[in-house]
Amino acid sequence: MANLSTLTATETARQEIKKSRFVAIAGPVAGEVAAKEFIVGHSDPSANHNCWAWRIGQNYRFSDDGEPSGTAGKPILQAIDGQGLDGVAVVVTRWFGGVLLGSGGLIRAYGGTAALCLRAAEKVPIVDKVEVTVTCPFGDLAIVQARLAALPTVQLLDQSFTATGAELRVAVHKAEMPEVEQLVADITSGRAGFSPDT
Repeated sequence: MANLSTLTATETARQEIKKSRFVAIAGPVAGEVAAKEFIVGHSDPSANHNCWAWRIGQNYRFSDDGEPSGTAGKPILQAIDGQGLDGVAVVVTRWFGGVLLGSGGLIRAYGGTAALCLRAAEKVPIVDKVEVTVTCPFGDLAIVQARLAALPTVQLLDQSFTATGAELRVAVHKAEMPEVEQLVADITSGRAGFSPDT
């Protein structure tokens, strides 16, 4: 799946459908543990149902939380996937208003409230990054640090020193790696090493 995005912050949307209140809360999650914590943290124990879904890469889970099978969790997941999102969890909470919605109505209500929430959320593209170790002599360290810091596609993760120089661990956008490697070679006349971490 190309061109995936994630959310920059938590977003909320509300709808009332045939006297039932639906509240969707969506947010970015870094892993399965974070997704479970998000769901627990945003479920309302006073509500009739706290249905949810999350996707992180190829992993996903969803729950109908007592609603008829397939009418809540799966439509929420489809809302996440339909907007090309990853690393996202959504909880849709329902307070029953006394009018039965039927299976089709529930699917539209849960999926629609989740989609409304996700459409309103601020998104950021997910960029593949590679961790790389740059080794350079002390004489080249200042210029290497300055030039790498000036690149928006490079992030310094760690720095350590050896007897002859420094090792910089950096995260580089995968698509930019050849250019960054060439830059390091050029500014150090080939004295610096550039190796992707394995």
